[in-house]
Amino acid sequence: MDNQFQSACIGIRREDKNPWERRSPLIPEQVGQLIGEQGLSFVVQRSELRTFNDAEFREVGAEVSDDLSGCPVVLGIKEIPEPVFLPGHTYIFFAHVIKGQHHNMPMLRRMMELGCSLIDYEKMTDEVGRRLVFFGRFAGIAGMVDTLAGLGRRLEMQGIKTPLSRMRLAHEYGRVNLAKAAVAEVGRDIVELGLPAELSPFVVGVTGYGHVAKGAWEMLDALGATEVEPVDLPALAAKGDPHAAYRVMFREEHLVEPKEIGHRFDLKEYFGHPELYRSRFEDHLPYLSVLMNCIYWDVRYPRLVTKPWLKQAFSGGQRPKLAAIGDISCDIDGSIEATVKATQSGEPFYVYEPETGLVRDGVDGDGMLLMTVDNLPCELPFGSSREFGVALMPFMPAIARTDFSLPLQRLGLPGPVRRALVLHRGRFTPEFEYIGSLDGYRRAELP
Repeated sequence: MDNQFQSACIGIRREDKNPWERRSPLIPEQVGQLIGEQGLSFVVQRSELRTFNDAEFREVGAEVSDDLSGCPVVLGIKEIPEPVFLPGHTYIFFAHVIKGQHHNMPMLRRMMELGCSLIDYEKMTDEVGRRLVFFGRFAGIAGMVDTLAGLGRRLEMQGIKTPLSRMRLAHEYGRVNLAKAAVAEVGRDIVELGLPAELSPFVVGVTGYGHVAKGAWEMLDALGATEVEPVDLPALAAKGDPHAAYRVMFREEHLVEPKEIGHRFDLKEYFGHPELYRSRFEDHLPYLSVLMNCIYWDVRYPRLVTKPWLKQAFSGGQRPKLAAIGDISCDIDGSIEATVKATQSGEPFYVYEPETGLVRDGVDGDGMLLMTVDNLPCELPFGSSREFGVALMPFMPAIARTDFSLPLQRLGLPGPVRRALVLHRGRFTPEFEYIGSLDGYRRAELP
């Protein structure tokens, strides 16, 4: 291998998606460890927003500069603006292109035009497909906190004072332990003071059981919520206990059912042939107070909450029990059809008005309250960056010492990194050639 790649420079770019994005893929302590133990070198781009300041990186031996052109490998987190890419460089970030997301296809095409390589954190998995480098837990934590806070604000605006009114947004706490303590206090107040009849029983439904769902579940633990099964919901509704909170997890068999009468649910079949199934999830919605959506979804799968259901639920001036949806998955026009846009941490809510199909920013309006922030972990930047870096660090020496100009079969990357290599020298790797046939890719204009 060429000597220049024995200890290649790693660049860490500043994030510029929005003013709330303050994370770093590696924290100063981890950069210092990689420098001292692995002989790697780092150039960290100057940033006034990053939760770890420039001086902290400089103190552990990294260079701080605006110029990353000397770094053949660049780490980021969110999507990178097209003018930033340099010919032949390797970029590692959450690209959000593997579903053919139309809004990111110009970025992907620009990388291809420049002969760049792309490693997507989302596809860094083990041999059985489990993700290894992720922010999911923090998305679930922040999403749960924000959704509870939004519901408290909306109820207060409607003249209904509840313990939820004291909740603040996740970024106002900044640390998980502070957010968890606040949620626990709300839980104690629910037990002592109770909730209004229209909210009782207070039931939070969580779709999925992965890292994101576990983060939401963690905060429901802090709330003191009692776990119930989907089958228990009708009986629970009849009790109406105002001094308790409940949580329910929905797995695939609770979300869909076979189209063919008499055919039993089969998870493997559903993943492989979702067209054989239809949604049954709306049967559960009348029993929920809050829905937290944490599932993976693409266009092959049935939706969970549709616009027709919302229109019916709000028809004739009525209001459903379901008062808020925290769509952490945030697939636009996806499993939650009323998710029509992503929001930012400073203004995380909007109300979808089913009768008109319009949305109103904030918590006021006639319709469903939604929280659709698409980079929730940035609201807890210290903890999320630290945990993410712990997962990423083991792969950095091999990445830094790989000459990406070599043919694909000679790269010698570790399996998880190789499985995440979407582009190599501007071309799709075999596992990702399907992107070129997706509608989003084909409809995107050439640069």
